[in-house]
Amino acid sequence: MSKENKKLVEAITAQEVDFAQWYTDICLKAELVDYSSVKGCLILRPYGYAIWENIQRLLDAEFKKTGHENVAMPMFIPENLLKKEGDLVEGFAPECAWVTMGGGEKLEERLAVRPTSETLFCDHFAHVLHSWRDLPMKYNQWCSVVRWEKTTRPFLRSREFWWQEGHTIHETAEEAMDETLQQLNCYADFCEKQLMIPVVKGRKTDKEKFAGAEATFTIEAMMKDGKALQSGTSHYFGDIFSRAYDVTYAGRDNVLQYPFQTSWGVSTRLVGAIIMTHGDDSGLILPPAIAPYQVVVVPIAAHKPGVSEKAAEVAQRVANFARVKLDNSDNSPGWKFSQWEMKGVPVRLELGPKDIENNQCVLVRRDTREKVFVSLDELETAIPALLEQVAQGLYESALKNREARTWTANTWEEVKELAAANNGYIRTMWCGELACEEKMKEEVGLSSRCMPFGEEPFADVCPCCGKPAKKVVFWGKAY
Repeated sequence: MSKENKKLVEAITAQEVDFAQWYTDICLKAELVDYSSVKGCLILRPYGYAIWENIQRLLDAEFKKTGHENVAMPMFIPENLLKKEGDLVEGFAPECAWVTMGGGEKLEERLAVRPTSETLFCDHFAHVLHSWRDLPMKYNQWCSVVRWEKTTRPFLRSREFWWQEGHTIHETAEEAMDETLQQLNCYADFCEKQLMIPVVKGRKTDKEKFAGAEATFTIEAMMKDGKALQSGTSHYFGDIFSRAYDVTYAGRDNVLQYPFQTSWGVSTRLVGAIIMTHGDDSGLILPPAIAPYQVVVVPIAAHKPGVSEKAAEVAQRVANFARVKLDNSDNSPGWKFSQWEMKGVPVRLELGPKDIENNQCVLVRRDTREKVFVSLDELETAIPALLEQVAQGLYESALKNREARTWTANTWEEVKELAAANNGYIRTMWCGELACEEKMKEEVGLSSRCMPFGEEPFADVCPCCGKPAKKVVFWGKAY
């Protein structure tokens, strides 16, 4: 390894030394983000934004398959509109940013910079919904929102962040609940099949649900350090918001009725999940589906006759079936290897004079660094196959980490011992009482992640209080 290559790798703090610093190092040194002059706000640099663009592209296509349409709402919410639903305004009040001046004059009513858009959509629905024939209305918007966080971290928590938020209204409660779970499953499938991140699907406790919702459902991912990351949520509102904002329509019986509402969203937090689920001490490891470049072509001994030309020819061929980057810069091959490892490109293609003589190239997997020699005649089949192997390898590694860090506890002593010794999921029964949920947080530092789907009761009592229990809960430390 050259000195410059070694120095580049050492610029990243090791995960075992300081996981939080390792994460920040990658965000900055892989050129995903930069800090802005606005405290708590970040700049998404081209490489980081390209990852988000690929997430947008794939998810947006899935939303459209199920009949959702994109819209754009204002970023400002009049205070009186925000206050119409009491739980919502109470839940978001500490994080709201307010505009009080406009054009040098004090506003008659202050405006919230949207922390979320339920109120705006309800106001709109009230104007455009007339008859049951108009239903369902299934909208989505891609935008940024502002929440005045005290502690920020790239992608995971910032004062402005980018997301999508879906908002739908339906004729019946059953239709709305089906929509809520459909979108939760959409998120879970996307995480597991595109981001290669295994998730736990379940329902949030009342303490953790969205302000104003009847029920909140979540997908929870486990990071390499064993901490949980809430990676997407889907909310069932019933007719709570419809009543608060007087959203009505003429039903099939010609009587005014309130529609049933949902909302659901994922954000740039998913980029943080990708980093912390798959990355290593050399940098990012990107799932092929969302990698800005799936293959990087690195000429070896590029100064020798014909090498650069052949590398360009190969890159042009690869561009027909994968996103490719030809690195024909003046940097040394070792520097290039390290640079593109840091940026997480799934496959590196090396091509030198001897390779050209033998009509072959070297393909290197980013996740395992395994090298294979491949005939240049077989690139169209070999590279897609290798990308699929990288993707599956990432999923299997993440799943193995989650399984190794998931424990079951039946007594309070077991809970305390496991929480003190490990980061991960602790699976227990729960009586459903808020007092026990708060005891978990206060005494052992664990929050309820979700009540997972498909989990059968495995004990009769809650370990916190000894009372009868029928609900399984996953607890954990979380970002």
